Amino acid sequence: MDKSCSTHLIDGDGTFNVSGIDNFMKEIKLAECGLSYAVVSIMGPQSSGKSTLLNHLFGTNFREMDAFKGRSQTTKGIWMAQCVGIEPCTLVMDLEGTDGRERGEDDTAFEKQSALFALAVSDIVLINMWCHDIGREQAANKPLLKTVFQVMMRLFSPRKTTLLFVIRDKTRTPLENLEPVLREDIQKIWDAVPKPHAHKETPLSEFFNVEVVALSSYEEKEEQFREQVASLRQRFFHSIAPGGLAGDRRAVVPASGFSFSAQQIWKIIKENKDLDLPAHKVMVATVRCEEIANEKFSSFIENEEWRQLEETVQSQPVPGFGRKLSSILDVCLSEYDAEATYFDEGVRSSKRKQLEEKLLQLVQPTHQFMLGHIRSGNLDRFKKAFDNALNEGKGFAVAARDYIKYFMSQFDEESADTDIDLANWDASKVREKLRRDIDAHVATVRAAKLSELTTKYEEKLNEALSGPVEALLDGASDDTWPAIRKLLRRETETAVAEFAGALSGFEMDEETREKMILRLKDHARGVVEAKAKEDAGRVLIRMKDRFSTLFSHDSDSMPRVWTGKEDIRAITKTSRSSSLKLLSVMAAIRLDDDADAIENTLSLALVDPKAASSTNKGTSVDPLASSTWEEIPASKTLITPVQCKSLWRQFKAETEYTVTQAIAAQEASRRNNNWLPPPWAIVALVVLGFNEFMTLLRNPLYLGVIFVAFLLIKALWVQLDIAGEFRNGALPGILSISTKLLPTVMNLLRKLAEEGQRPVHTDPQRNPPLAAQSFQSGTNNYSGISSSASSEVTSENGTKHSNPPEDQ
Repeated sequence: MDKSCSTHLIDGDGTFNVSGIDNFMKEIKLAECGLSYAVVSIMGPQSSGKSTLLNHLFGTNFREMDAFKGRSQTTKGIWMAQCVGIEPCTLVMDLEGTDGRERGEDDTAFEKQSALFALAVSDIVLINMWCHDIGREQAANKPLLKTVFQVMMRLFSPRKTTLLFVIRDKTRTPLENLEPVLREDIQKIWDAVPKPHAHKETPLSEFFNVEVVALSSYEEKEEQFREQVASLRQRFFHSIAPGGLAGDRRAVVPASGFSFSAQQIWKIIKENKDLDLPAHKVMVATVRCEEIANEKFSSFIENEEWRQLEETVQSQPVPGFGRKLSSILDVCLSEYDAEATYFDEGVRSSKRKQLEEKLLQLVQPTHQFMLGHIRSGNLDRFKKAFDNALNEGKGFAVAARDYIKYFMSQFDEESADTDIDLANWDASKVREKLRRDIDAHVATVRAAKLSELTTKYEEKLNEALSGPVEALLDGASDDTWPAIRKLLRRETETAVAEFAGALSGFEMDEETREKMILRLKDHARGVVEAKAKEDAGRVLIRMKDRFSTLFSHDSDSMPRVWTGKEDIRAITKTSRSSSLKLLSVMAAIRLDDDADAIENTLSLALVDPKAASSTNKGTSVDPLASSTWEEIPASKTLITPVQCKSLWRQFKAETEYTVTQAIAAQEASRRNNNWLPPPWAIVALVVLGFNEFMTLLRNPLYLGVIFVAFLLIKALWVQLDIAGEFRNGALPGILSISTKLLPTVMNLLRKLAEEGQRPVHTDPQRNPPLAAQSFQSGTNNYSGISSSASSEVTSENGTKHSNPPEDQ
């Protein structure tokens, strides 16, 4: 037989041994029994053999009285032990004997308290009594029964307890004869006991299931006693089964709550309060279920699988999150159910719900983290897929619609994978945030794409309009603005057609589309207007350039040489008229096909003021004395009439010098070309110089001298550039020639001397005489000599002569 475990549950002073019963329960693993356990207690007079009976009946080791020391109190308080070898688990309590001389006649409080405690916690109560006391009026069993029945009335809702009367030291009288007498005595006692009003007519059978058994004397008939005890022991196997000895199990407390329940019952009894078993049952269930729930909550927090799942979710999504977490939660709750299953259903369910709420409150942040990972993951994948689709040329609206639908469905699938069976959590808020984030990204990309598209076509218009418009404005003619309008219309229509086609992929509403197209058209006009304003700021420079080009070049674009035959006045007027045309073209923006009189006004006021005065019939009103043009709005005005007048005045002043220089060059050319004397002078020279001419004919030497002199003069003329020196005026020419004449003559003479000193070669063909060479080369030799001499003369505040170069 296994060793029995025991503990002193309540000592003689009525102190409940809390730590002792807790250790006792852990040692016998009572908490694992649920409702499959029974509690047996024994009452009876002191020294009536209660402990001996329990030790033989249940294999316990309660202390027994030593018969050689006399009759005395052996058991003090209440002891508890586990019955050995009996299924289900059966606990037995050995109560202190009644009617003991140690406590005295009047000290019956502990007896009543222990009896009430035994009735409250026990399924079976053994009443140990002597056989020879049956039928006696003053025997000790009657006070015990009165005590039992009286304290039973203190239970508001008593459960039906089995009272097993054990008749000790049975005599020869048959049990069949003893039992009726015993039952009659029990009934009399029950009837005589004062009862509450609610139980005045309640029969004994409603409170107790009475059983009677008789045992032979242990001392005189030990073997027979042991056999009878063994037979009685069999009745305690499966005592809690239907029809078993335990009887009613309505108020039974689950094994895990037995310690707390016993402690609270004893506390209430000690405080001398009536004991309400149903309320006590609920109270025990409340405390124990809450303890179990707290234990399971703490174990869940320490659960390695949960902690690993929680840690992983902090950094990355976990596939099958909902399934894994539901599994962990189910295990936790199933453990709670297993331990709390035998407690009051209402309390058990309430505490389970509280546990569920605590667990869900604990895991909800992790669930939200998981949803956040799913949201951010789908958002990132949407951005990437959407951008790739746009880069591949897919329509913006189609791509946005398709990918939004796809990734929102992906979110729904993935979020469903995080659902927890216990929770009815809604991922709609996270889903709405994902949709808002996606919509915001689409809106941002849409704005960027539209801006990029608009910028692209604006740049195309800039490129298509800026250069041509500048060239047309530079050409400034009557067809300038019509050509610009035509160019603007053509390029705008082309760009708008392409732009509208590109916008079709965005599926925008017609109003927005028209606004964007109108904005592009306005940009095209803005490019032209900006270019016109830019060129208007440089109009004076452009006018001077145009004047200089026309004035200084002929119709073949060749530089003019002022020979004296050109009509400078006409050329000046033509050049200025062309510059005035440029000014009139740049005076206003004419993108609308409206006629204006700017050119006529400028022409009459600036080029032909006399005609303007005659047109105004002698009035002195200046048509340019205004800040606005007629029929031209201020927004389209580039150069006001007053500014035109000022610009023209400045233009004339800055071009006057060019005209003056041309006139001076023409006069100089004219003087240079008129070197012959008048015809009458030529006739006079012929008549008066006839004799001299004849003299020269008669003496050819004079002709040679004259010819040599002519060559020298011609060389000086070329070397000194007489015509060029006098081009800038007579006085400057004379001064310049006077400074160069002497050095040039000296250089020519030195050159001639050097030529005369050269050795004569024998080969007449290779080295002809200098004289013959000179005469054969004619003027060219002297020209070369003069050029060489002139090149070696520099004049800077004086004259410096360089040595002739050595012959090579």
